[in-house]
Amino acid sequence: MRINVLCIAILLSVVLPAASCGYGSNYNGGTMMPGSAPKLTELVPNDTPAGSAGFTLTVNGTGFGTSTAVFWNGSALATSYVTGNQITATVTAADVAASGNIPVYVRSGTTNSNMLTFTVQ
Repeated sequence: MRINVLCIAILLSVVLPAASCGYGSNYNGGTMMPGSAPKLTELVPNDTPAGSAGFTLTVNGTGFGTSTAVFWNGSALATSYVTGNQITATVTAADVAASGNIPVYVRSGTTNSNMLTFTVQ
C-alpha cells in the first residue's frame, strides 16, 4: 500500500505541472519560447519630424517576453512589456533631434529580431 501511495504522488508531480491552465498551448507566461526569435511587424508611429518632442514608440510583432528590449540605432531604450505581441519604448527628444533613417530592432536574451526603419524627417 505504501508503494502505491508513493507511485501516485510521483505521477501527480509529473502530470499536474503539464496540465493546461486555460490559456491554450501557445501561452508562454510572458517569456520567449526556447529557440524562437522575436519578429517585428510594425512601429507606431513609424516617422516623426526632426526636432520633435519625445514620445512612446509602440512595437508590434511576435515572440516578445518580459525581458525584451527595444534597440534604437544600436542603443537600448527604456522598454515596457505589454503582451507577447506588443512592447513600448521611450524615445527622447535627443533621439529624434536630427533627420535620418533609424534602425529599430528588439533583443530577447541574446537573440535579435529583424530590423524595421524609423524615419526622422
